Amino acid sequence: MADALPACAAGLGLRRALLDELIEAPAGAFDFLECAPDNWIGVGGVLGEKLAILSSRHPLSCHGLSLSLGGPDPLDMPFLRKTREFLERHRVPLYSEHLSYCSAGGHLYDLLPIPFTEEAARHVAGRIAQVQDALGRRIAIENVSYYAAPYQALGEIDFIDAVLREADCDLLLDVNNVHVNAINHGYDARAFIDAMPTDRIVSIHIAGHYDEADDLKVDTHGAPVKDAVWDLLAHAYSVHGLCPTLLERDFNFPPLAALLDEVQRIRDLQARAA
Repeated sequence: MADALPACAAGLGLRRALLDELIEAPAGAFDFLECAPDNWIGVGGVLGEKLAILSSRHPLSCHGLSLSLGGPDPLDMPFLRKTREFLERHRVPLYSEHLSYCSAGGHLYDLLPIPFTEEAARHVAGRIAQVQDALGRRIAIENVSYYAAPYQALGEIDFIDAVLREADCDLLLDVNNVHVNAINHGYDARAFIDAMPTDRIVSIHIAGHYDEADDLKVDTHGAPVKDAVWDLLAHAYSVHGLCPTLLERDFNFPPLAALLDEVQRIRDLQARAA
């Protein structure tokens, strides 16, 4: 495993549509890249060669999509073995997954919310422990955006905290998801950030979202980061300190220079917080 990412690192999501531009990007344009190993395991040929070029030049973090940590189906152990091989081959310092589920009797092709109950927290924590054993490393779980709230015997904050403690894992704090959920479900985004356990936060994500209405935001990763999310990122730094921070963009790609401007804005906020 590679050394941990520095706290002041600012990264960019590695997407296939950006491969050539990332390879040609000026030195120092970003501190690390992040990909979903689910989309790259077994990929060879030209695409595999380009990934190898990038991972040889830049630290590579990984953000999983399909472990279905909260789901009822058995964990996919062959896939976990392949994931471990991918992480080791590319010397990945940080691997994270979503605190959600995406399979139940087969893949559902969406990241669905877990009921906020003590039983669900124990279930998820047990599966995270299995994943950590299979991968031979600690993982981080990401707070997710959700639109239909399942049964909530616990508050979202208490549920996340219970999973972190029971599983003894880390947290990837997605600031955009906090903002989206705060609008959609009517809570205070800054208070939510304040309540997150500083000692568990190992990375931060920011992204753009779609304003469907004043009281409905959709987490799309297809637009520039909104000012309110930048403000919330600055608040997170002020409360929890600096952390490797990634800009996610999945479609509607602007010229790379525009994305690098957003990466630079992360660096500017980090410098101000430092």
